[in-house]
Amino acid sequence: MIDLYYWPTPNGHKITIFLEEAELEYKIVPVNISAGDQFKQAFLKIAPNNRMPAIVDKKPLISNEPISIFESGAILLYLANKYNIFCGNNQLEKVKVLEWLFWQMGGLGPMAGQNHHFNQYAPESIDYAKERYTNETGRLYAVLNKQLEKKDFITGSFSIADMACYPWVRLHKRQKQNISDFPNLCRWLDNVSSRKSVIKSYEIGKEISSNPVVDEKSKKILFGQSSKTIG
Repeated sequence: MIDLYYWPTPNGHKITIFLEEAELEYKIVPVNISAGDQFKQAFLKIAPNNRMPAIVDKKPLISNEPISIFESGAILLYLANKYNIFCGNNQLEKVKVLEWLFWQMGGLGPMAGQNHHFNQYAPESIDYAKERYTNETGRLYAVLNKQLEKKDFITGSFSIADMACYPWVRLHKRQKQNISDFPNLCRWLDNVSSRKSVIKSYEIGKEISSNPVVDEKSKKILFGQSSKTIG
């Protein structure tokens, strides 16, 4: 059994997609980030960065005791290695999967996240920031579009790289991107969207929070943290 500490964000969806695709038994523990659940001491013991998702694997192969893992990329890699699925069939394929997983974690996620912030939530409109992150998101889309030439999935077979990238690209309208400008990416998005695991993952997200609240109070919780936040 795996306990998944979760809220329906792009990073949260990555993990439910994996768990559903692998048909693993798991229990969701909601972490309402708009209400500040991520700063509770009990969650801090599991996720020292105060960010979800995180998991607790109650039956790990590497320990006689339950273990906790935080950071969505680390969780995907841990699960892929534990069950030897969705991470390539040989060492060369595994390297390719890792490249694109880290590309998402270091590039697409952070840049699209800043895109969301300055286009959706910033208290003042900053044209430079909007243009900077919208353009960089578009550049990253073009990189992925090129990678997907003559491929159904990012590294050939469906993998944790696809699971990591999909929830961010799914939000292309919010990121001010015209998905039709990226035909390979558009085809890939349709392919991944039709998978049963992905459909189920987003149904679960709606059950947890059908209308996430991002009001002025929650903005202070989500965007008002500093070094003083860490106890």
